[in-house]
Amino acid sequence: MNSFTKNKAAWLIVTAFVLWISSMVSAFGQVSSKPTNPPPKPLQQIVVQTDKAKSQPTTNTKPQASATPLVTKTGSSSPVAIVPRKTSFPILADVDIPGYSGILVENIDGNVVLDSYSNYAFNPASNVKIATAYAVLKTFGPDYRFPTSVWTDGQIDSSTGTLNGNLYVSGRDPMFGLEHAVAVAGELNRLGIRQVFGDLIVTDNFAMNYSTQAQSSGNALLATMNSAKRSAAANRAWQNYLVSARKSALTIPSVETSGGVYVQSLPTNARLLFSHESAPMREIVKVTLCYSNNFLAERLGDMLGGPYAVARIVQMNGQIAPEEFIIQTASGLGTNRVTPRAMIKLLRTLRNELARNKMTFADIMPVAGVDKGTLERRFDTDFERGSIVGKTGTLGQTDSGVSSLSGEIQTKNGKLLFVIFNQRGSVNRFRAFQNSLVALIQGQMGGATPMTYNQVPLDVRLANTRFTYPDTRARVN
Repeated sequence: MNSFTKNKAAWLIVTAFVLWISSMVSAFGQVSSKPTNPPPKPLQQIVVQTDKAKSQPTTNTKPQASATPLVTKTGSSSPVAIVPRKTSFPILADVDIPGYSGILVENIDGNVVLDSYSNYAFNPASNVKIATAYAVLKTFGPDYRFPTSVWTDGQIDSSTGTLNGNLYVSGRDPMFGLEHAVAVAGELNRLGIRQVFGDLIVTDNFAMNYSTQAQSSGNALLATMNSAKRSAAANRAWQNYLVSARKSALTIPSVETSGGVYVQSLPTNARLLFSHESAPMREIVKVTLCYSNNFLAERLGDMLGGPYAVARIVQMNGQIAPEEFIIQTASGLGTNRVTPRAMIKLLRTLRNELARNKMTFADIMPVAGVDKGTLERRFDTDFERGSIVGKTGTLGQTDSGVSSLSGEIQTKNGKLLFVIFNQRGSVNRFRAFQNSLVALIQGQMGGATPMTYNQVPLDVRLANTRFTYPDTRARVN
């Protein structure tokens, strides 16, 4: 074999080896760079259903062909990101939905009015409080009252108005405030106690005036019961309470304690004097949702075992998949993830629980344009006032801005359950969108109509407290 032939053979071998290496690298690159499905971009495809048949939950697969006439709008995106928007009203197909949003509106029978990305998880913000409300109502019942109990290990000397011994206070009432401390002093006065020769001891779960610290709560209780040390804020709270409760006081309640304040457990020889009972749970929940009070929501959640316990109660009773309802707080602060479809299921479950107790959404949630709180100045026109009951949610920074609104709409052609989750944008713009969308839906349903609702001021609701006794011991007036 001459040198030319040898060189040609060697060149062919090298070329074949290079081609083989290239094919292997290409194959490996195709495997390792396989893309994952990104979250959908809103309004990539809109499918409008013009019939009134019940729609199936939206999935992130390409829609199948249907015999129902469809109006379709498509944007530029890969097929894996296509998600349909379904609606029984074609006009809703042209609504410009801001931000990254999920919406689900259904009638009471479960037929879809509007469905856009309802199976994707969003941050519901304070709509999480709806879950907390359901969980406490389901667990404790709407008529449950939180007791704050007063005990002693001493003896009462009615002739001198003294208690010779320690005073103990236990309880976890999240609503126990300044006015209730004054009321406790008044009840001690009724038993003939105006001075305590001993210490004030509170248990570690005692909380007062929105404090989570037992020691500071005990200090506040000691000062508030004593009229000589009582703050101006406590005096105002007491006077407002008397007005709301339609009560009067002939004397100024006061109890002076000689000792200090300590946090300890109850001793076995402590004797119960009486218990102060909060307003019923339904009223506490109403105030929590109207004002979207984070402290109350977290305290209520803690009584159930925290946000995980709240989620489990909701998932089990609402037949909700765990991956569709993930919460880290009972108030909605921080990062939580819930699908609109799961929230609609929760609303239905809550609605059924309320009906079982002869209640409606309006008994625990704010009525827009009527109740004080977050919905007081929304939907407050003559056209809409009293036709919407729901829960707002707002996070200015988390997830680049979040606004949510869920609840019930009453129209001339029936009631609708609705969930609107907006995130990644201007909260003000989201609220304006929610207002306009709800009004548009009401218009398509024959117009808004106010619900039957007997408004009771929130402070009057909370004034519905009482004292209970372990026996029929006579009071000293």
